[in-house]
This record gives sequence, C-alpha cells and structure tokens, in this order.
Amino acid sequence: MFKLNSKATKGVIGVDISSTSVKLIQLSERNGKYQVEAYGVLPLEENDVMDKAIMQPERVGEVLERVYSLANPSTQQVALAVPTISAITKIIEMDADMGDDEREVQIRMDAEQYIPYPLDEVSLDFEIMKVNDRNPEKVDVLLVATRTENVEKRVEVVELAGLHAKIMDVDSYALERSYALLADSLPMGANIVGVLDIGHTQTTLTVLDRGKVIYSREQSFGGKQLTQEVQQRYGLSYAEAGFAKKERNLPDDYETEVLYPFMDALAQQAARSLQFFFSSSQYSEVDHLLLAGGGGNLLGLPKLLQDNLGYRVTVANPFLRMSYAPQVDTKKLENDASSLLVACGLALRSFD
Repeated sequence: MFKLNSKATKGVIGVDISSTSVKLIQLSERNGKYQVEAYGVLPLEENDVMDKAIMQPERVGEVLERVYSLANPSTQQVALAVPTISAITKIIEMDADMGDDEREVQIRMDAEQYIPYPLDEVSLDFEIMKVNDRNPEKVDVLLVATRTENVEKRVEVVELAGLHAKIMDVDSYALERSYALLADSLPMGANIVGVLDIGHTQTTLTVLDRGKVIYSREQSFGGKQLTQEVQQRYGLSYAEAGFAKKERNLPDDYETEVLYPFMDALAQQAARSLQFFFSSSQYSEVDHLLLAGGGGNLLGLPKLLQDNLGYRVTVANPFLRMSYAPQVDTKKLENDASSLLVACGLALRSFD
C-alpha cells in the first residue's frame, strides 16, 4: 500500500496536477535561505483532469515528462498531493505508550468509525500531533485517508513520465507549508487568514488560524467563465480566448464589458464563501485575504475585493524571499507565483 505523508529520504520535486496544468518546483536550502532550483508549468488539454480527478493519465504523464525536461531538476523523486476534497482527516485519541505498528493495527481495527469506505480500497497514514490536553497518557493522532484510486492515478502519471513517486500529501497540508513562507509578509496581528484560490472551474476558500487550516470549501466558479465570455463576445475558439486573456491582447472594451463584470461576480462568490465560513464556525471575520490560483493575479482584483469585502487583500507569492538558480525564468515564476502554493508546499517536503 502506498502510504500518505511518508517521509522523504532526500530532495523531492513538488508536482501539482490541477485541472488546467502541471506545475513543478524544486527548492534547495543555502545558508538558511531557500532557492528555486527548477520550475516549470505546462497546460493540459481541457478534459485531461476534471473536478481534480485524472481522466487521461497517459496525456497528463506526457505533459509531466515535458515539463520535467524543460525545468531540468536534479532529482527524479516526486512529491504529489491528493485533493483536499478527496481526503478524510480526523484527530483521534490514542494511548501514548503504543508503538507505530500497534497504532496502525488499532487504527485498522477501528477504521470503520472514521472511514466510510471498505478498508481494502483505502490508503491511509497517521502522525502523532501532541500530548492530549486533557489526559497526558493519551496523544492526539492525525489520521489521513483517501481512496487508493486517488493515489494510484497520480502514481501512474509520475511513472508514465519516467519519475518516482516518493511522497503523497494532501493539498491543504501543502498549502499550510507554503503559508509559513507568506506569514512574515502579512500585517501584524493577521492571525485568521483566508486564502481564496481562484481556479479554472472552482474557487476554494481555505482559512488558516495561526498557520493551521481550519476550514476549506469549494464553489463552482472560476476562470473558465471568463474565458467563455471572451470566446463568445469576440468570436474566438476556446484556446484562442484563453491565450488572448493571458496575454491581455483583447479589444478596448474587454475590461468594461467582460473583465469587470466577471470580477464583480467573483466578489459576490467570495462574500458568499466567507459567509458560509462565518455561519459554520465561531469566527465572525478574517484579518486578511490572500489571492491564489490562476485567477489570483487579475489586474485590479485585490482592490476590488478589498473595497467590496472590507478586508485587506494581497496576492500570495511564496517566493518573495527566495533566490533563484540561473536557469529559472524569474519573470514567469513571479507571474505564476499565486498559482504555485501547492507545488511549493510539496517541494518543501525536501526539508522534513
């Protein structure tokens, strides 16, 4: 069984397979500072990955092989992640004096309490978090599980690319590790921080309290809607519309007639996502909002959201304090930075 969260024995490449692209990051550490050693992003065809499920592993594997060749990292060991929505996480109490083998046997015996799938269809792992606050003879153990098919599809892609899957993580934990790089650049007192990840078909609000994920929810709204609006208004193919949008090569009325209405709709979705969070928790506000994902760097979006929501809004860039190897295209990396939080968090597994 391929275990989640297994430890790296040496450096790994972080690979994030999203609905629209394959992203790759390799980091090193020099004199207490991280350096980007390799980086690459290549697009996927429209239906290669749908709703974060890999539908065409051969084609995704080909894209990974190409992006690996272009980025030219120094290892073939890969860290990947399953989508947060596909993972089950539970904090359970267990006896402190148990060994790992005993703990695994006990978890498997009790698995039906936590996991709504047959155990032979599940990949799982666990990690001791801390001594239990109420009983020092117990420890809090984080249990993470997902259907094995979610793991196997990603491993298949990596192997088709001629690489080796070393670590399987979860998107939200990769995000936590990237967030640790962002925390110093946030205003003083920004403890409750929302990360609004604007993807292709989904926008995800993840909320962190002092660096720990406490909430995550997806909404069916993303950059695809903007591409379709461009396509319809200007009579372009879907691919042409996507390219024109990215290159900002569109008629003068694009901003007023297409972009601004889309951003207004996005602000409404963001407000709705925050209200869902507030109504389902003891929290009533966030201290700061970070924009991530491919739609996170839309020109003017931070100010529009700040004006509409009343929270300070900035674009996430986990590479601000890093140096770069000569082969890294720094301008492209900076443009893509907001969509690289998961890939960066996975690359950080090299230093566990």
